[in-house]
Amino acid sequence: MKESVLGFDCEGERLVGILAEPDGAAAEVGVIIIVGGPQYRAGSHRQFTLLARHLASNGFAALRFDYRSMGDSTGDARDFQGVDADIGAAIAALQAARPGLKRVVLWGLCDAASAALMYLDATHDPRVAGLALANPWARSAATLAQTHVKHYYWRRLRQREFWLKLLRGGVGLKALNTLGSNLKLARSAGKASDSRSFQDRMADGLAGFSGPTLLVLSGDDYTAREFEEHARSSAVWQKLLTRPTLQRHAMPAADHTFSSLSEQDDLNLVCMNWLRTRCLAN
Repeated sequence: MKESVLGFDCEGERLVGILAEPDGAAAEVGVIIIVGGPQYRAGSHRQFTLLARHLASNGFAALRFDYRSMGDSTGDARDFQGVDADIGAAIAALQAARPGLKRVVLWGLCDAASAALMYLDATHDPRVAGLALANPWARSAATLAQTHVKHYYWRRLRQREFWLKLLRGGVGLKALNTLGSNLKLARSAGKASDSRSFQDRMADGLAGFSGPTLLVLSGDDYTAREFEEHARSSAVWQKLLTRPTLQRHAMPAADHTFSSLSEQDDLNLVCMNWLRTRCLAN
């Protein structure tokens, strides 16, 4: 495995990435690791560095890069809803560096997974062979409230200590009012909006993509729970998540960034097996 710095242009700005490559022949499918914000190409606890090296050691060229305004890349500040051009430029840069690559897989965690879906909604890029999505970001005020009610408040209401604090005045009106507000917001989850939200764009991106998709959800993560709540309230998402092209994998003990070394190793193995069995054959 070898690594090199890869610089490339995106709408007049200079992007910087690290390309991890096998020592020998590489697979015809490469991997673009999209980095969620605000962080740079190494990722939390060097997660993306280790993932790219693992992929390269097993025959897949992998590019992790800083989109505009992040890390060593130039440009104005932007969020995950404004990186379509950056992703497209990264794909072109990887294919230019590895001419034998026919197509690429987009790999993203959190809002980077959301960005990958929105990129396909905007471009329908035929160069994309697959999607690997870990704990996609689908947060809204309603889904956040719904998740808190279901996974936090319900647990608190069953605890004896909560009621003792309430009787002693340790739980104030503010906390109870917060619960009431969250219940009201939670009831609004899934209601249609007048224009497309980024969650709708995510769904449209997946709906228009016929290739293999890997969806990994952590058990110890509110972002994953919010995504599940959003999908549960949407007939469109329910249909998308049952498509035969989508492989869903649960990691009950993992947190949002798979910070445990054993969980990260398991994630890398799941991704590798999926790449070999679903993407190379696609």
